[in-house]
Amino acid sequence: MQKIIQKAISHGDDWVVVFRYRDSKGNMTNRVVSPIRCLGADRFLGLCLTREEPRQFYFDRCEAWQIKPAWDYVMPVAI
Repeated sequence: MQKIIQKAISHGDDWVVVFRYRDSKGNMTNRVVSPIRCLGADRFLGLCLTREEPRQFYFDRCEAWQIKPAWDYVMPVAI
């Protein structure tokens, strides 16, 4: 999963990551994120194209990771 994030960070104009995210209350949402940087071993900062703002995401709350071409997505992405 961190390899996917690193690839998307290294080529930020080319890639986004798509995943399901469980928030602190247990709610699941689909997210499309342009990662900005890792914030330690447990989380990363990214521009959430779904919420249209920078957010931090905990790796252990993410599932079903995919890396996708960035040109396929425009803000806002439907939830």
